[in-house]
Amino acid sequence: MKERVIVWFRRDLRLADNPALRAALDGDFDAIVPLFIHAPHELGAWAPGAAQRVWLHESLAAFSEALEVLGSRLIIRQGDSADVLDTLVEESGATAVYWNRLYDPLTIERDKKVKQHLEDNDIQTASFKAHLLHEPWTVETKQGGPYKVFTPFWKAVKNRAVDTPLAAPTSLPDVWSRIGSESLASLELRPKIEWDRGIRDTWSPGEDGAHERLETFLEDVLEQYDDSRDEPARYGTSYLSPHLHWGEIGPRQIVHRVEEWLDDHRETKTLRTHADSFLSEIGWREFSHHVLYHFPNTPEQPLDARFKDFPWSGDDEGLRCWQQGCTGIPMVDAGMRELWETGYMHNRLRMTVASFLTKNLRVAWQHGERWFWDTLVDADLANNTLGWQWAAGCGADAAPFFRIFNPARQGERFDKQGEYVRRWVPELADLENRHIHEPWKAPAKALKAANITLGEDYPEPIVDLKESRREALAAFDEIKNDD
Repeated sequence: MKERVIVWFRRDLRLADNPALRAALDGDFDAIVPLFIHAPHELGAWAPGAAQRVWLHESLAAFSEALEVLGSRLIIRQGDSADVLDTLVEESGATAVYWNRLYDPLTIERDKKVKQHLEDNDIQTASFKAHLLHEPWTVETKQGGPYKVFTPFWKAVKNRAVDTPLAAPTSLPDVWSRIGSESLASLELRPKIEWDRGIRDTWSPGEDGAHERLETFLEDVLEQYDDSRDEPARYGTSYLSPHLHWGEIGPRQIVHRVEEWLDDHRETKTLRTHADSFLSEIGWREFSHHVLYHFPNTPEQPLDARFKDFPWSGDDEGLRCWQQGCTGIPMVDAGMRELWETGYMHNRLRMTVASFLTKNLRVAWQHGERWFWDTLVDADLANNTLGWQWAAGCGADAAPFFRIFNPARQGERFDKQGEYVRRWVPELADLENRHIHEPWKAPAKALKAANITLGEDYPEPIVDLKESRREALAAFDEIKNDD
């Protein structure tokens, strides 16, 4: 009797280093049915946001084409995952379903139910590790609990062996023509109004795009990574986060490629230091999933229970100005405009705008988390949650309550020539460097020379940075000693 297997692809849209696909190929199967199920309702409030949907459309198109080159094709279906799998099992005669594990709470809950349902109907299931280097339950403190601080977490795992990435298949069996697929367009992932041009012009979703991005980083950036990573005007980071989120490249592929690069460039003495700094960012991603797995309520609730009573301001107008990049604070506005145009924001700016929202405006961190979720192409529940709770001071390894980023000082330090601000806030393009990060302090003569009238050409600041800092510290003081 012929055996057939369904490989259920989710956020692992790649051929290389795909354990579920490799296990299907190595198993005693006569046919493999690649499947993608569009079921955003199963993810509740954390279904892909608008920018993620744009990326997903392009990524699925690239993955589908890659499968076709190898002689297969992607079957796309919509609906409840269990129902879709039941139908496809019946249509294909499959006796097994394989997939790669994910770690966000609703997906874990859904996958457990699907697994039980399939096995109750005598369908074999198997799941595999592909999304992380180390699964969350395999890392624990000496006391036996989860880590809440990054440095000891990374110290505990950074020297662990990383599995060798699996090679991509060179061919795949064809899929019966009688097994139908819905069209990619039917998923309606792209917007009806074409606001996504900037995203599509900025990125190259798909497995090939991910590896091209990695090679460009190794060739052009790694050697000065520690020196360039904090300067948003420079091409100084890897820009791999959206590719990692959708699984177009896996973390162990990155780790092994970096180590290969180091072996080939041993003459560059400082390269190891820069590489370790970069790999620690992969470690931060691991840490974020570790925290989310062990504290599944953190997307909505602060890890530090004291913050349940924090006196947030409820400043709706301030939130709107922040979202639109019209706060009158150039570094904040530049970051928010980059986000809207490209679906991405440099990490230095993510920290800056998050601090401004939660501390200078005292708007609850969940509002910022939601905005990032809808506008970032790399919006990842684990990373997004950890980042916002870090900025607000209420999460794992959180910034101390008294650490309040001054966006003007951030600009002076990391955008010394004002290149980043001039790109994204062109109203200020002709303002001198010494004034560009604090235009409200510029003398009338300098503003006139730059053709700027504050309040008309560019907003007055919506908040006083010093006074709002003082008020934030007073608010933090109310809760910091609570039990």
